[in-house]
Amino acid sequence: MAKAKKRFVCANCGSVTPRWQGQCDDCKEWNTLTEDAPATVFSQKHDLSSGGRGIQFVPLNQPVELPVRKSTGAAEFDRALGGGIVPGSAILMGGDPGIGKSTLLLQTAATVARGGNDVVYVSGEEAAGQVRLRAKRLGVADAPIRLASDTSVRDILTTLGQGEPPALLVIDSIQTMHSDTIEGAPGTVSQVRGCALELIRYAKSSGCALVLVGHVTKDGNIAGPRVLEHMVDVVMSFEGERSHQYRILRALKNRFGAVDEIGVFSMETEGLEEVSNPSMLFLSGRDQPLAGSSVFPALEGTRPVLVEIQALIVRLQSGATPRRAVVGWDNGRLAMLLAVLESRCGLNFSSAEVYLNIAGGYRLSDPAADLAVAAALVSALADKPLPDKSAWFGEVSLAGEIRPVSHGELRLREAAKLGFARGYGPSDTKTGSSKLDYRAVNGLANLVDQVMGTQ
Repeated sequence: MAKAKKRFVCANCGSVTPRWQGQCDDCKEWNTLTEDAPATVFSQKHDLSSGGRGIQFVPLNQPVELPVRKSTGAAEFDRALGGGIVPGSAILMGGDPGIGKSTLLLQTAATVARGGNDVVYVSGEEAAGQVRLRAKRLGVADAPIRLASDTSVRDILTTLGQGEPPALLVIDSIQTMHSDTIEGAPGTVSQVRGCALELIRYAKSSGCALVLVGHVTKDGNIAGPRVLEHMVDVVMSFEGERSHQYRILRALKNRFGAVDEIGVFSMETEGLEEVSNPSMLFLSGRDQPLAGSSVFPALEGTRPVLVEIQALIVRLQSGATPRRAVVGWDNGRLAMLLAVLESRCGLNFSSAEVYLNIAGGYRLSDPAADLAVAAALVSALADKPLPDKSAWFGEVSLAGEIRPVSHGELRLREAAKLGFARGYGPSDTKTGSSKLDYRAVNGLANLVDQVMGTQ
């Protein structure tokens, strides 16, 4: 807030001067100047109690026609969105460069346009000819999409305001947009926030579904102000490794559906294709079980995904410093689990290097993976494979107990559907209609006994 400036007013003639003095310059009277504190800048510019236009309140229980979701044409995309695109919503999609954001949105825009909807695709990073070349490679060049290459938000909104609002508006990307009412180059915090606000305002007032593509930082967070994530209705992350074929579309925020739902896609020559059974991507096709390998039924939203966990133990000569390497899991969680195995089960990992890998480049954050990781570590240490066609899940406490996890029945049902015969987990898990041979693991000591073959 700007500091209020002082002024002095003559009590005789009303003359105003910025500083005090003994004699008034206008009326020549002495000792008539007194300090008068003007209204502060805050009260002058931010008093919003009057001067505005009235708004209309609508009772919450008044029956109105609710907006109908529009399908994107891809079941995996609809799943991540919670059932489709809500008209008037704002969606922010982030992801690493080259991961396939523009490819996915161009394919989605083509499917929506072929369904008889008006679709506008504005690219601020590519020329219109470049987008046409990509559309031809993806086989969607015949889609009736209105294509433009521009970065001025004023020009975009002026053009859209001259006709009926489109059903879908794609802005690729928000970091390239520019508003002439805000100082700064495109991509700065003020420009990104201001441009997004104007585009979201248009989407809310017109009923047009808006999709904004956002760049990400080195840490994987969406670049720009964090307030941008609060302004939109849905925040999606397109993840994956360039060296791997699969891509995961994950909902990080969703005002119209469940959070942490995922859609799985496979990057092919002609674009992204849906993966109906993602568990097969993360399981090796070996015929014989191997030591140090376990299968964990992970849960992404409401979808169970079977993931293979691989562990390798290398004994070192005395004096060497052991190494701990983790890919796809929390390094601190591994250190805690190794400490519990040493303290509660008497196993020795201090003189060995430990390598842990989540197959397929998958990233695990579910605490229910503790038991599967422990099983893989014990199996690698003993050089004995785990029981064939077995799935493991459960959270491990510092006391070595196996704590219950959510949706155990759903995990077992997915494992049984893929041909698994045994399940290991907490004792209070309900098996329900699954036909697996379920065996409860009461603690890590019980796990070691089962792996070593003493039970």
